[in-house]
Amino acid sequence: MDGPTYAVRLRDLEQRIDELKEQIRRSHTRLSLLSDTILSGGGAGSHANIKFKNELSSAFRVTRVLVVLDGAVQYNKTDQSGTLAEQAEIPIINGSVPPGDHTVQVLVNLQGNGYGVFSYLRGYHFELRSSHSFTAVEGKTINLDGIVFEKGGVTTPLDQRPAIRYVEKVSSGIADASGAPAPAVAAPGGAVAPAAPPP
Repeated sequence: MDGPTYAVRLRDLEQRIDELKEQIRRSHTRLSLLSDTILSGGGAGSHANIKFKNELSSAFRVTRVLVVLDGAVQYNKTDQSGTLAEQAEIPIINGSVPPGDHTVQVLVNLQGNGYGVFSYLRGYHFELRSSHSFTAVEGKTINLDGIVFEKGGVTTPLDQRPAIRYVEKVSSGIADASGAPAPAVAAPGGAVAPAAPPP
């Protein structure tokens, strides 16, 4: 290889090295900004406030509630004593979630609750499964209530009454009720896991 050719190739190599250094510098800057944003709970991200509500009559008693967000169990409680059934509202999640699409899945076990001539209701057992997809918006809070209720009326057969509905509302800001940044809600391993049906 003669001198001029060597010089041209050397300059080309030096130019490519400089371009790679600039790419690395830009990547490092982006990572630093992302890290600062996440650690400070700043502008990036969105907030989810998810609750379970019980609007059933005394004809039904809740014996289990399981709530899964994006494949990660957020709440799972079984109770035969009646304590769970007495809770009209159960906070499930109040924390930051990645912006984008999410799926919440709810499983509720119920037992009929009756006395006297209606004591036969105690033999009724129900399992409700439901899922709801929602979109978390950057810089906003998604308020989502999963409500177990009785559909129909007095003529509706007992086994067809229990159902789950969802009420969704989006509000500005990503702080919780206290005004402080909320804790992150993460799937096992610190990542959002794929949705999976409740067990």
